Amino acid sequence: MACHLSVSKTIIHNWIKQDKLRPHTNAIKPALTELNKLARLKWCLTQLQPSITQGKVQFHGMHNIVHIDEKWFYMTKTSDRYYLLPDEDEPYRSCKSKRYITKVMFMCVVSMPQFDSEGQPTYDGKVGIFPFTESVPAQNKSKNRDRGTLETKPIKALNKEVVRGCIIHKIIPAIKAKWPDWASKEIYIQQDNATPHITAKDPEFQGYTVMQHEKPCRNMDELVENICKAYEELTPQTLNRVFLSLQACLTQILQFREDNSYKVPHMNKDRLERTGDYPMC
Repeated sequence: MACHLSVSKTIIHNWIKQDKLRPHTNAIKPALTELNKLARLKWCLTQLQPSITQGKVQFHGMHNIVHIDEKWFYMTKTSDRYYLLPDEDEPYRSCKSKRYITKVMFMCVVSMPQFDSEGQPTYDGKVGIFPFTESVPAQNKSKNRDRGTLETKPIKALNKEVVRGCIIHKIIPAIKAKWPDWASKEIYIQQDNATPHITAKDPEFQGYTVMQHEKPCRNMDELVENICKAYEELTPQTLNRVFLSLQACLTQILQFREDNSYKVPHMNKDRLERTGDYPMC
């Protein structure tokens, strides 16, 4: 920009500080067909309560919806920043190829946290986080371990059957174990993919309706431990903010006629929390 405007970079920086220029990071969004937009609109409408309270239509509490989503976590980044003492040695990191940094996929499961009249959490909403890893015997001997020692390795063939097995054998038992006794037993599992990992007709899925952390790690076990610890550090208040943002986005979708060109609204949650006006979903 400085080159095209024939000015220095310092001037560009000053213009930004003076609000004469506004930096903007633009992310590519998925293209939506008319059928996609219609499906989004129908789903948003199902989340609305049929009654009007204080002149407004409220969303359902979403207390019986469990959201599952997967995410890749990498052992390290190709480039990282360190702050060293003047005489401290620079860290040396290496791998066979930058294109093949070790990574593992986790399935995260959360639901709406619930609070009592004093704002104290009665259910934190965290069902669990599950890594797609397996223990395999080492093929060769090294200075770190003997041949045959069990090592934690990421599952390479992440197909539909592997994900289905995680849902049936890990996620559903975790929901049953952690779900509050006083909560609704009509539970919906909201999957992220357009094509669900598992369908409601699956015989082992009856009763359920389909709907890094920056800590250093040197091996797969430490990566899994760091991710799980970061998940445990997630507070119910932070998770509640996520669901508030979800409902705000649903409102924007309805106002923008199912399109995804809307901006995520800023609710100034910090101020609402300080003044005691912070809504609990």
